[in-house]
Amino acid sequence: MTERDACALLKARFEKAGFEIVENIMLDEQGVHFEIDGYDAGKRVGYEYVTEEAGDSWDVDGEVVDALNAARRAGELFVLVVSETDAPDAAALGKAADRFLASLDEKPTKPAKKSATKKPAPAKKPAAKKSAKK
Repeated sequence: MTERDACALLKARFEKAGFEIVENIMLDEQGVHFEIDGYDAGKRVGYEYVTEEAGDSWDVDGEVVDALNAARRAGELFVLVVSETDAPDAAALGKAADRFLASLDEKPTKPAKKSATKKPAPAKKPAAKKSAKK
């Protein structure tokens, strides 16, 4: 399967699942930096199909995959990384994408940070009215 065909398949699956995929952009998150095949920045979800054809193994190595997996476990970033050896054809790649997308329904999300709550300032008493004498 060519890189182009694989990325077209992944983009179609991710967009069908509701993601707005931008292709071939620089990802610089969680200590990793590489050109990702597809990414929805708003939802922090994307995919990378690693092939020798595209020379991906030099920038998406074991350290990058480990960092992406750690970010996923932390609920911060969700990137499917699949290699041509793991998914050499459309059927295998489609299954990998479907498993990944189904797992997003169960993704942990980081709780919203509590904002510092301030007690409202005490209301000031209105100034006493001066009596008007004529």
